[in-house]
Amino acid sequence: MELSTLDYSFIIVFFSIVLGIGIYVSKKSGKDSTEFFLSGRTMPWWLLGLSMVATTFSTDTPNLVTDIVRTNGVSGNWVWWCFLLTGMLTVFVYAKLWRKSNVNTDLEFYEMRYGGKPASFLRKFRAIYLGALFNIITMASVTLAAIKIGGIMLGLEPWETVVGAGLITVVFSALGGFKGVVYTDFLLFFVAMSGAIGAAYYLVNIPEVGGLQALMAHENVADKLNILPDLDNTQVLITLFIIPIAVQWWSSWYPGAEPGGGGYIAQRMLAAKDENHAIGATFFFNIMHYALRPWPWILVALASLVVYPDIASIAAAFPDVAENKLGHDLAYSAMLTKLPSGLLGVVLASLVAAYMSTISTQLNWGSSYIVFDFYKRQINPKATEKQMVAVGRISTVLLMVLSALLALTLQNAFEVFDLLIKFGAGTGLVFILRWFWWRINAWSEITAMFASGILVILLATTDLGDFLFAPETGIFPEWANYPFVVVVTTAIWMAVTYMTQPESNETLRAFYRKIQPGGPGWAKVVRNAEKDNVEIVKTDEKWSVPSGITAMLLGVALVYSTMFATGYWIYGRTTSALILSAVALISGALLIKTWGRMKENIL
Repeated sequence: MELSTLDYSFIIVFFSIVLGIGIYVSKKSGKDSTEFFLSGRTMPWWLLGLSMVATTFSTDTPNLVTDIVRTNGVSGNWVWWCFLLTGMLTVFVYAKLWRKSNVNTDLEFYEMRYGGKPASFLRKFRAIYLGALFNIITMASVTLAAIKIGGIMLGLEPWETVVGAGLITVVFSALGGFKGVVYTDFLLFFVAMSGAIGAAYYLVNIPEVGGLQALMAHENVADKLNILPDLDNTQVLITLFIIPIAVQWWSSWYPGAEPGGGGYIAQRMLAAKDENHAIGATFFFNIMHYALRPWPWILVALASLVVYPDIASIAAAFPDVAENKLGHDLAYSAMLTKLPSGLLGVVLASLVAAYMSTISTQLNWGSSYIVFDFYKRQINPKATEKQMVAVGRISTVLLMVLSALLALTLQNAFEVFDLLIKFGAGTGLVFILRWFWWRINAWSEITAMFASGILVILLATTDLGDFLFAPETGIFPEWANYPFVVVVTTAIWMAVTYMTQPESNETLRAFYRKIQPGGPGWAKVVRNAEKDNVEIVKTDEKWSVPSGITAMLLGVALVYSTMFATGYWIYGRTTSALILSAVALISGALLIKTWGRMKENIL
């Protein structure tokens, strides 16, 4: 397809502004490691919240949603909608704890919560495991989406997209650090949302689709509209709804939705001015991420079923696309080729914005692990601030190169999503309980991490998977694969927890003194400290977790009802939309009241 002068103008202006911001903040960002990775811990909630939203709006996200909708309908999105529960738990329970910790990275937490060689090993291993391995896989998935967009919309070869998009992003990330990422995320958010909404409005109304009413009535779309899975289809109901809601949200580690907080979400909470700003940022992020942002992508995905009903029709329309890159996720890019001049430039700029926001965040976050938790901890404990910033910039470039090479071998965004979910199965409960149960130790986390990974590999590469879960001959139904990994992993790490020694009194008391987690899970530690005349309780405020869970449930009700109400307004189902809008208002009012009481306790 041909880009007009207007389209090129939008893209060039966008690139110029982003690079200008990176260059402008580079001097201050390079001052020391805290500035480079946390912007001096001075960020307001609204800027951090917008940054979180922009970061999780990547080039692979609309592709993933399109793949899900075309394959399993709108209700298929429960595989990631379920993580709202994790997000709200982070907002009202864990955000203030992370900000209290005052660590540079969430991995530094390990040597605060645990002690000895196991804690040191866990911190260093996770720095490489998450900062390099998982981070590279995640970025490769994002770059894969960029490759598909470049191939469909601009006729670019995969290597051309990788070099063009990656070079600008890595230069910007290495120069601007965390402050550059957050400042540009403010711009990227509005560009990305404008492009997504504009594309959805135009594409739903092209002649081939015929408008919203015609779309909803089309035979390829009508059976894809349900927000809840078909209650009569047990397999689909269990796989797409019951398992995500009952098990997946708390049991699996996934980037951006870690149980107990973590990753780049924790990085932004640690950069906040104070605990209230950390909570406000994560709450704003969850509302935008789940309640409003998915619908433009969903509408384009539904429209694509009319224009490109199957993969064969996509292949016929775009014969130059490599066979190993064909998939349902390609339909989003295919639909964008129908945009007019001007709007096409805005949408392309928005996709570039989405790509740069996510990749720059992943690069800065991953390199923070490598610098603080591996280089300074393992290689050069006496590293100067200048050396740490230099290593951060070098690791940024290396992470970008490795993820780009991996992207050239991948085929499908959903495959990567599924892999990451399964690899983290069974580990989530450890991340939740480690704050509130003194008996969790470093061996608990080490065991959970390795048990989960080994189980997934065994099920995927040996006859064990077929023996247990083959569709017709397996011992268990196919949908039990994920719960099986969770149950076995949990049983293993719980057994190891009781078989190994607890953390020392000194370690446990120091952690309690700093964080003040409270609750019955720490009662034994508090009693023992009192017997030894050691003061570790610094406040008389009552345990905030019960009210935090109440706020979490109200927040979940608010966001889900807003999300569903938005969908039903779009569908034209007025009665359902009005009822859910009322539920959203009531939930919001109750949440404001509950949050007011919690805020008084924090202050």
